[in-house]
Amino acid sequence: MLPATISKSYIAFEGSRTIASGDLSSVVFKASAASLADPSLPVLIFDGVTSQLIEVNLHGKPEDLRGRIEQIESSMQPIEEPEAPHQAMRGPGRPKLGVVAREVTLLPRHWDWLATQPGGASVALRKLVEEARRANQGQDRLRAAQEAAYRFMTAMAGNEPGFEEASRALFAGARSRFERFVEPWPTDVAAHARRLAEKVWVG
Repeated sequence: MLPATISKSYIAFEGSRTIASGDLSSVVFKASAASLADPSLPVLIFDGVTSQLIEVNLHGKPEDLRGRIEQIESSMQPIEEPEAPHQAMRGPGRPKLGVVAREVTLLPRHWDWLATQPGGASVALRKLVEEARRANQGQDRLRAAQEAAYRFMTAMAGNEPGFEEASRALFAGARSRFERFVEPWPTDVAAHARRLAEKVWVG
């Protein structure tokens, strides 16, 4: 599964060795060169923020690679839903909010309460969502950082000694224990795992 928006940071590994980092195009071309030089070693490309694996065929001519890169970037662009026909008939001065109509299922008492709120159900729901987003920002950032680090660790260190212990330390926020268990891992893998985990410790 690809991230919803284009990241500015990617990292590629040949086996357990870092071979490239930076924007998607430069990383793909370097990964392609490494794959051609030694097809026996697996080459993996990760989103540098989410640690999602970027699946791309690394073989072919430069123009083939450029075309695949463009396809990946296009697939990462958020899809804008078409404006509903009735939205074109907005009243004078009414701002276009870019809202999207989707089904919401609530209990009758919830609809009754929403109906009494200023601006109606839609305005009240938007306010509730924004308040929840603000209240949970810290937790959301922490969870995203933990998931990114764990996703990378699973892909690159799932068979390494101490993987389970390091994972438990990551989610427990136990930095010293985490550092101890990743220490024996391949140098570049351990280094990137630490880099990703930094956002957990400061989260």
